[in-house]
Amino acid sequence: MLNVPPQAFPAPSSQQRVAAGGRAKVPLKPGRSLMDWIRLTKSGKDLTGLKGRLIEVTEDELAKHNKKEDCWICIRGFVYNVTPYMEYHPGGEDELMKAAGTDGTDLFDQVHRWVNYESMLKECLVGRMAVKPIAAPKEISSTLSEEKKQLNGMLPEKKVLGASAKDLTPSYDWFQTDSLITIVIYTKQKVMNAELVIVDCQDKRLRGEIIVDDHSYLVEVDLDHAVQEDFAVNIAEKVGKVEIVLKKKDNIHWKMLGQPLESHNTFIKRVDRGLFYRKCKLVSKTEVTHDTKLFCLMLPKSTHLRVPTGQHVYLKQIIAGTEVVKPYTPVLPFLPLDFKEPSRHDGAHIYLMIKIYSCGLFTQALDHLQIGDYISVSNPEGNFKKSQVQSSEDLFLLAAGTGFTPMVKLLNFALTEVSCLRTAKLIFFNKTEDDILWRNQLEQLALKDERFEVQFILSQPAKDWVGKQGKISSSLLSEFVKRSRKDSKVLICICGPTPFTEQGVQYLKDLGYSQEEIHTFTA
Repeated sequence: MLNVPPQAFPAPSSQQRVAAGGRAKVPLKPGRSLMDWIRLTKSGKDLTGLKGRLIEVTEDELAKHNKKEDCWICIRGFVYNVTPYMEYHPGGEDELMKAAGTDGTDLFDQVHRWVNYESMLKECLVGRMAVKPIAAPKEISSTLSEEKKQLNGMLPEKKVLGASAKDLTPSYDWFQTDSLITIVIYTKQKVMNAELVIVDCQDKRLRGEIIVDDHSYLVEVDLDHAVQEDFAVNIAEKVGKVEIVLKKKDNIHWKMLGQPLESHNTFIKRVDRGLFYRKCKLVSKTEVTHDTKLFCLMLPKSTHLRVPTGQHVYLKQIIAGTEVVKPYTPVLPFLPLDFKEPSRHDGAHIYLMIKIYSCGLFTQALDHLQIGDYISVSNPEGNFKKSQVQSSEDLFLLAAGTGFTPMVKLLNFALTEVSCLRTAKLIFFNKTEDDILWRNQLEQLALKDERFEVQFILSQPAKDWVGKQGKISSSLLSEFVKRSRKDSKVLICICGPTPFTEQGVQYLKDLGYSQEEIHTFTA
């Protein structure tokens, strides 16, 4: 359940908070677009006021710069003068001022963790925060020295978690045959599946990540010898054992697995792990509506990745020399109409339904990609859990525009695998008929499966529209969001532009639905 914190950064009322499709933005003044900001950073103008010098900043000095006309912010130990960025910030000046003169890392991470601030604000860098030197504890120093030893079997466990959590910390081992290298990860979890295992093997660098609730265990090694591009991932789901089976390029005996990289054999919170990207190839691009396209991206053979239902990925592009990142929620290639068996997709492709904005720097760059071009795709993120819907009897999906995207896989999962489900209703808000995504497929599904119902609501309908019209309101929701039985278990999911989502949540609470029965998709 995502509860918007009271000190959200940007504030909950700001449209800079984006839904999982990366949509809503506050209109900026003319000449204050992302492209204008990139041009300004490359103009040679002194944006820090320090004439190119980098300084060490004390807490006292940082605190002095807390006004709109003189605003410094610290993010992860680096201090930036964001004064010149004020008018370019889509969330507005007030959002930046929440962190003025302070360490804004936590506020920044609540919504913007995926933004490459180092690239966006590199010309605003004032310097580092001054910190007092802290002597490393002996036990950590000894662990680090042991870490440099050859990887030839089990390594001492990193003391990342407290001693009481030691038994829950995953560990690994490895063995070999003439032709294979097998890394075995003991997750110590009773339930493990393919969505919780992410493996990349690029240029002898192996990265295997195991997701354990809100933590992440990482095996990251520069392999001793070359391996073939394709590999296998075997999961013993009930005992929590994961095997990564690599094929040797040369049938020689390895004396060691390889050299450990900095984050190897660590078990830390996912939010502290940082995003990892791999390059995916664009293999198709098809029109969905007049302004929305379905992009099909192919994962490398050297990647094992499954995006869980309700989670999103980030796309990263270099635009005019600046790294720009946006979140998108993967969909299915189409809506399955037969829900007798769980759908099984090949796992080699990611499908993204993306609205192309005429003035959108990022989506215009996406639209100009040619078939065969590559784009960087991150690991999945998101806080939706399938368990939230597994006990639901009534599922309501409130979507506006491309807020439909997280609902696709969720609807598929609910109709396929939630045995107690009685009703699934999509209330789909759009401006015009031409804006409705997958209308024919949704109508066919409603005819095919009696549990599913779809209601289209238009805010700017043509004169001949005979369906419902209007915007999200208490009266509309009271008409369409109703329990099938007095005590039925309900889950209501909502996604769209920020005002739509916030108004929807408030209307639902006014109608008597609890916070536990509502899930908002944001990224």
